[in-house]
Amino acid sequence: MSQQIILIIEDEAAIRDMLKFTLSASGYLVREAPDAEIGWKIALEDKPDLILLDWMLPGMSGVAFAQKVRQNSQTQSLPIIMLTARGEEEDQVKGFDSGADDYVVKPFSPRALVARVQALLRRQLSDKPLTDRIESGKMQLDLTSHRFFIDQQEVSLGPSEFRLIHFFMTHPNRVFSRSQLLDEVWGTNVVVEDRTVDVHIRRLRKLLEPLEVADYIQTIRGSGYRFSVTDA
Repeated sequence: MSQQIILIIEDEAAIRDMLKFTLSASGYLVREAPDAEIGWKIALEDKPDLILLDWMLPGMSGVAFAQKVRQNSQTQSLPIIMLTARGEEEDQVKGFDSGADDYVVKPFSPRALVARVQALLRRQLSDKPLTDRIESGKMQLDLTSHRFFIDQQEVSLGPSEFRLIHFFMTHPNRVFSRSQLLDEVWGTNVVVEDRTVDVHIRRLRKLLEPLEVADYIQTIRGSGYRFSVTDA
């Protein structure tokens, strides 16, 4: 199996060097960029398997860069881990809303970060579908091309939203708690908060609202969430 490529977009050289050393020692190929402009060029040319993205970058911010990644068909499925000194809940929500799959607050343990990288990449590789196409109501999920459609109109999803809607569509009419969704969609070995589920549900509904299928995902007060196809 070829080595997986990690793209580090971080303007502080000392942090880039530390991350490169740690990730290289773990068997990854590492590409580096000091800003979003160079990072974008590398992302398109080298097609990395995962991006470690600093929030505070010169020029375009990490949040704006994550949004750009999610809006481009060549990069929209790339996993993103946001690195930031901003640990407030509002900042974390903003990071997840921008399309990040994980959020790590500085200072952090390099070994713990590598563990999160490995967990996110394993999750990407372990999604081996039994069929290449799933349909629920107006929704169609093409697992071979990693594309999502509503009434034949393609809707761009980030990796976490794609895994979430995939899980919902394959487990309809059942109520799942936030902790169950975290285990099933993000994995039991990934340390993220229950709040993460709410953020991604809200983001997913926002994408579904224009096509009038947001009510497929129902909030069950005190219990969690349920996916159920409803009549338009």
